[in-house]
Amino acid sequence: MKWITRERPRVDRVACPWLIEKFVDKDAVFIYVPADQVMTEARRQNATPYDVKDVEFGHRGAECSFEAFVRKYGLEKDPAMSYMAKVIRGADTADKTLTPESIGLEALLEGVRLAHQPDDQRQREASRPILDALYGYCQAKVAAV
Repeated sequence: MKWITRERPRVDRVACPWLIEKFVDKDAVFIYVPADQVMTEARRQNATPYDVKDVEFGHRGAECSFEAFVRKYGLEKDPAMSYMAKVIRGADTADKTLTPESIGLEALLEGVRLAHQPDDQRQREASRPILDALYGYCQAKVAAV
């Protein structure tokens, strides 16, 4: 399946592909385009838009796009994924104090973004081990409670 979003990704736009590849579709294709072209290109390329206004996989109230994917695919049943979704929301939105890990995750992913710009695909790939590690951390954290 093809997924499309805005170019120059930040937290949500690299975390969502990680979730999709890990839990939904290991063969997914991700497309990054200028913000004003997302919906046109989505129709043209038969791709599902995410992290843009007024789409199924977008922000809803305080929640970020990552949480929309978690909900849609029933991943909230996994306590580690539920906690990770809060960390992602805190890193992606103005509520940096949502979890103690959010501000650190934002800093790490921003460093990856700066190291790989303007190559959005390399940035997405380089973010993968950080998100893998975060999920492992969340698994350990919820197991210890």
